[in-house]
Amino acid sequence: MTDVKQKHIVCLIDDDNIYQYTARVILESTGLAKQIHSFYDGKEALNYFIEQLPANPDALPDVIFLDINMPVMNGWEFLEEYNKLATSFPKPITVYMVSSSVNSTDMQRSRSYKSVSDYLVKPVNRNTYQELMENLSC
Repeated sequence: MTDVKQKHIVCLIDDDNIYQYTARVILESTGLAKQIHSFYDGKEALNYFIEQLPANPDALPDVIFLDINMPVMNGWEFLEEYNKLATSFPKPITVYMVSSSVNSTDMQRSRSYKSVSDYLVKPVNRNTYQELMENLSC
């Protein structure tokens, strides 16, 4: 019997081009990403979710990798607005905070959001992405 792995829609929200590129390459190499959407700030991502929800709810991601420090709308601001919208989503979306910050205050703050599954410190390696993607319950 062949083990067919579920493929997921991934959302990267980060203003760092290098992180976006390396995360995309790594996620594609796992074979577990059906689509990868990239956004450079939280507002861009929220606008996409709002547009897709009524028109194409299946286009919403299964997992979000969210940076903290970004222009326009940072990760914390995104989470505040996201949590207001999430109740109207047709499926749960797993959210991981991804940051170069090793500040314990940031880590604790991320745990205060029920929508955040974990806090990952950059750089995130292939094994970590692979494990996270394989363990998604979508």
